[in-house]
Amino acid sequence: MSNIYESAEATLGLCNSSCLTKVELRVACRGISDRDALSKPDPCVVLKMQSHGQWFEVDRTEVIRSSINPVFSKVFLVDFYFEEVQRLRYELHDISSAHNGLRDTDFLGAMECTLGQIVSQRKLSKALLKQGNTTSKSSITVTSEELSGNDDYVELSFSARKLDDKVTISHLTSRLEIFNQSGSGDVWGVLLWSHLVDLQNGVTMLENITLCCEVCVCVCVNSPLTHSQVSHDFAVNFDEDNPECPGIQGVVEAYQGCLPKIQLYGPTNIAPIIQKVASSASEEMHTMEAMEYFILLILTDGVITDMADTREAIVHASHLPMSVIIVGVGNADFSDMQMLDGDDGILRSPKGEPVLRDIVQFVPFKDFKHASPAALAKSVLAEVPNQVVDYYNAKGIHPKCLSDYDESTRPFSP
Repeated sequence: MSNIYESAEATLGLCNSSCLTKVELRVACRGISDRDALSKPDPCVVLKMQSHGQWFEVDRTEVIRSSINPVFSKVFLVDFYFEEVQRLRYELHDISSAHNGLRDTDFLGAMECTLGQIVSQRKLSKALLKQGNTTSKSSITVTSEELSGNDDYVELSFSARKLDDKVTISHLTSRLEIFNQSGSGDVWGVLLWSHLVDLQNGVTMLENITLCCEVCVCVCVNSPLTHSQVSHDFAVNFDEDNPECPGIQGVVEAYQGCLPKIQLYGPTNIAPIIQKVASSASEEMHTMEAMEYFILLILTDGVITDMADTREAIVHASHLPMSVIIVGVGNADFSDMQMLDGDDGILRSPKGEPVLRDIVQFVPFKDFKHASPAALAKSVLAEVPNQVVDYYNAKGIHPKCLSDYDESTRPFSP
C-alpha cells in the first residue's frame, strides 16, 4: 500500500515544479446507509486522480469496522500544483471481507471535485452520489492542510499510574488515545497537542490566498477606438464608475456587448493600462496588509509601440502587489515581449533603474494552438505563486490568522 502513491505519481506524469506544494487531506463520512439492513457497513475510501480522461488510484484509507459515521485516520499526502486543474474522485466502499480488494465490495457512493476547491475552502463537504448520479443521504467531508516544509519535531514522553489490566496506545495524527484492553474498549484518556509552525521560513502562496489575500484579475485586449476617440484604458462595459465584471463569463459578456460598438485600432500602447492597474495596487500597498494582489492579463496581436513607457511602468509596478501576464496572439514579432519577461536578464527602465522583482510572464499563444486549455493555463500561471510570495515576504507582510476574519468576509468561501 505504501507504494501506491509513487506508482500513481509516475502514471499521472507528475514532476517537480516551482508551484508544487505538499498538502495533507483527511476524510470523514456521515450517515452511511448499507445495503444490508441487518449490519453496519465496513467503510473504506479510495482516492483517485484523473489523467488523460482516466481515473487512477492514488491511495486508500483503512477499513473501519461497523461504522456509519467513520473518521479515517489515514492521511492522503498529495502534490498540489497551483497552475493545474487536478480532478479528484473519492469512492466509498463497504469492504466486509478479510481482504482489501474492491472487486467484491459494495459501492456506497462517490464524490468528485478538484484539489484546488479543497485547498481554497480548507474544508469541503458534499453529498455522495450513487450509481446513476443519484444523490444519497450520505455525505463526505475532506479537510486540507498545507505542509510547512520545516524539519522541526516534537519528542513526547508520558507515563501512567494505577492502570488495571493491559493498555494499548493508538496514534491518530495529533491525537493519542489510551484504551482499556480488557475487553470493554473504553477510552480512559485523550491527549491532544498542536502542530508547530516554523515562522522563520516565511509565508507560502496557499497561506496568502486561503487566509486573506484576494487575487484581482484585470483583462486588457489591445487598444480600441471608441466613440470616435482613441482610448487605451477605457472600461469594456462602458461603466467607468463600476468597471468590474463578475468572473470570466462576465468578461466574455462585456466584450460581446462592446465589440459591435467599437473599432479595433493601433498603435499598441501597453503602458497606460499597466499604470491604471498600478494605481489600484498602490492604494493596496499603503495598507501594509495582505488583502489584495492584482494580476493584469494582456492579450495582444501586435508589437508594443510605447516600449520605453512600458518599461518604466513595469519597473514602477515591480514595487507593488501586482503581476503582468502577456499572451501574444498571432504571428507578429514578439521579441519585445520576451525582453519584458526578464527571464534572460534584468529588465531596466530607460533611465537604467532595474525592476525590484520579475513580475512579467509572456506566453505566445501559437505554441499552445494545438495543446489543451490546461497546458496553456499552466504556462500562463507558472510564475504567479512565487511572485505573490516574493512580494509579501520582501515587505514582511504575513497573512492574518483565520480567527481574525469572519467566515462571511473570507475571499474563498464554501
